[in-house]
Amino acid sequence: MRVAIMKRYNIESFELSQAYLFFWDKLEKANYFLENVLDTLEEPLDGRLMQALLGSPVSDGGQFDMAANIIKKYGLVPQSVYPDSYNAMNSSAMDRLITTKLREDCLRLRSLATSTTSTSTDINATKHKMLREIHLILTLMLGPPPSPTAPFTWEYYDKLGALQSTSMTPQELAATLSDAKTLRATGGTDVKKLFSLVHDPRHDYLTHLTVNRLGNIWDGNPVSYVNVSMSTIKKACISMLRAGIPVFFGSDVGQSSDSKLGIMDTRLFDYEAGFNVTLGMSKAERLAVGESAMTHAMVLTGVHVVDGKSVRWRVENSWSETAGTKGYFVMHDAWMDEFVYQAVVDPKFVAEDVKKVLSKKPVVLPLWDPMGALA
Repeated sequence: MRVAIMKRYNIESFELSQAYLFFWDKLEKANYFLENVLDTLEEPLDGRLMQALLGSPVSDGGQFDMAANIIKKYGLVPQSVYPDSYNAMNSSAMDRLITTKLREDCLRLRSLATSTTSTSTDINATKHKMLREIHLILTLMLGPPPSPTAPFTWEYYDKLGALQSTSMTPQELAATLSDAKTLRATGGTDVKKLFSLVHDPRHDYLTHLTVNRLGNIWDGNPVSYVNVSMSTIKKACISMLRAGIPVFFGSDVGQSSDSKLGIMDTRLFDYEAGFNVTLGMSKAERLAVGESAMTHAMVLTGVHVVDGKSVRWRVENSWSETAGTKGYFVMHDAWMDEFVYQAVVDPKFVAEDVKKVLSKKPVVLPLWDPMGALA
């Protein structure tokens, strides 16, 4: 999205406000959690589903489809319009407070909803009061965000050094991502049509997957994956990068990696030489026993190709410029095979049989499945 806006407005450098999406995502996740509480009254509180819901109701992470839901409803703003605050960059204390409050709210809502004297009006009024309290916490800790429908003024310098000024609403800025001018600037890539390919060897290829009760907006689009081979994912990623489009991807970043050096390589640590043991689980086996999961999202920004095959990948991480080389990592191709699970791609870079999978009825994975761990 950032690159699409840069190309559309002919800007050398640009940042979207992460804090703006962060604010609304937290609020919507709180509502999503409370709606799930009301929708699971028959579930035991100590059961696996409720414990999964209670585990991290407003985590900082999220799936691509969840980001798309927020952008569709609330739009986008430049970082200069709603800049990062301390709590946006250091969210753990805020998350703990909201999580504690929501867990308390869960108990109150379940008690109220199962009371023989409570009406639906009572329950809805209580839930809305709870959300107002979460909204207050977010406003005090992040600052009041722009309204999705209120115009803001954005001033910027284009590549020619000319000062430009425009007025629009957050929803209008998001809408420009799919207008004719942006599509021309991005070679026809409509960011609103991007979708997720995953490699989950526990399931057949060309299977449509989703995760039960994983989301952020209650009536939004569910998380949706098309399961394919790693070669299909790599081919699509290379095509995206050649078209000048960075690729959002999900991986298990903690495996065989060094954040200081910025290296992700299956040969990084030689356990056999050091301990005389071998570690030979397959990707499917690691998923099955909880050894690996999709834990972190990053961005592919480049690839080194030799004789038509990828050798290594350039990765932009979000751990500040102190990690890797000014925030960039090098990912070996074999590491990608073993620990990359997802890539968000343009439909025009995959075959028709892959695109058609989205119209199939999905296989529903449980909320605690490792393919839902990124959120």
